[in-house]
Amino acid sequence: MKKFIDTLKNIWSIEDLRTRIINTLGLLLVYRLGSYVVLPGVDSVALEAANANNGSGGLIDLINIFAGGAFSRASIFALGIMPYISASIVIQLLGMAIPYFQRLQKEGESGRRKVNQITRFLTIFITAFQAPGYIASQVTTHQGVVPDAGPMWWFSTVLLLVTGTMFVMWIGERITEKGIGNGISLLIMIGIVANLPSAFVFEIASRFGIGGVGGPIILLIEIALLLFVVVLSILLVQGTRRIPVQYAKRIVGNKQYGGVRQYIPLKVNAAGVMPIIFAQAIMFIPLTLAGFGESGVTSWFVATFSNPNGFAYNLVFAIMIIAFTYFYTAVTVNPNQMADEMKRNGGFIPGIKPGKKTAEFIDNVMSRITLPGSIFLALVAILPAFAMIAGVNNAFAYFYGGTSLLIMVGVILDTLQQIESHLLMRHYDGLMKTGKIKGRSSTGMGMVG
Repeated sequence: MKKFIDTLKNIWSIEDLRTRIINTLGLLLVYRLGSYVVLPGVDSVALEAANANNGSGGLIDLINIFAGGAFSRASIFALGIMPYISASIVIQLLGMAIPYFQRLQKEGESGRRKVNQITRFLTIFITAFQAPGYIASQVTTHQGVVPDAGPMWWFSTVLLLVTGTMFVMWIGERITEKGIGNGISLLIMIGIVANLPSAFVFEIASRFGIGGVGGPIILLIEIALLLFVVVLSILLVQGTRRIPVQYAKRIVGNKQYGGVRQYIPLKVNAAGVMPIIFAQAIMFIPLTLAGFGESGVTSWFVATFSNPNGFAYNLVFAIMIIAFTYFYTAVTVNPNQMADEMKRNGGFIPGIKPGKKTAEFIDNVMSRITLPGSIFLALVAILPAFAMIAGVNNAFAYFYGGTSLLIMVGVILDTLQQIESHLLMRHYDGLMKTGKIKGRSSTGMGMVG
């Protein structure tokens, strides 16, 4: 306990780190307060009663978790940061196929600013496209929620939703620049964590309340299993395969460079949560199709793939995650570039010829470690479905795996690693008494580049 208190004192004594933490907490508070500001013209009491009576369930609950509850409350931040995530994914895909975006990615800081600007404009377009669908499917469908849904109300509401998403995006960028950790990832994580206390209370009520089943034994088993899944998720996030690299000795002036052995850390899950986000973006299609007709085929498709507990949904979901893991790993990890850089700097893998043979070796290693990583990632993604089938309430079950758990683990580890870097840079002890936090890159589980 004394070590923990001393660490907090060290963190608070560093002015730059203290300012960054205060800025982060302040901006996150603004985001959470904004998620409770209901759209003008919407009767919040009627909307809450309609949601309680109808019970959204399925993918709607999942979307609501990422928005921190703003989605079901018809808040000005109802669409949250997800349109920006969608725009970032589109830009990354365009970077693989269109030479113009490939050139921008190689232009350094100026190219990055142009890509960010294009991403912002694309975010506006995506939000303007999603906002009418959200209003039609989640707000105006309930009688009495919007007493006067005229053309001006529609226009102002769409404009407010677009503005709200852009403001959330600005908050995320400010956290990244002036705060600690990756802002976009922290916004998603804080929305997820905000649902944890209420979900846990509901689970306790379901075990101890009137008509509750299981009692304390089942609750303790659930908590133990949750901790076990968290440990497995940390292993998935932190797992690496180290490839030894030997550098030749060089004499420059009176100094000797090289001659030491280093390692290339290849992540078992190099794609982070991006495969799950890709797959879930596709699995959201049934919600879109639901508003375009009620034919027999459409109704069957929507009913089958809007049920997160269904066999067909989870089978297709797991297969897509495995496929997207290989796809995204191939995009983000370039063995040829790594081999060329090693060759230029006089480095080589012992027993492997520099150049093409090195690139083939790295590619083979990545293929071998990606297979178990992708399967494990798919299993973690569908664990909430097994938890729901086992009797855990839907809200609490989402914390047993999937994007929610992986994002929380990845973002927390990344933020702690940045705090520890500030401490070590100023000659303080790290956050842990033994060992160091081997966090991911500052992109927060590879969500946003």
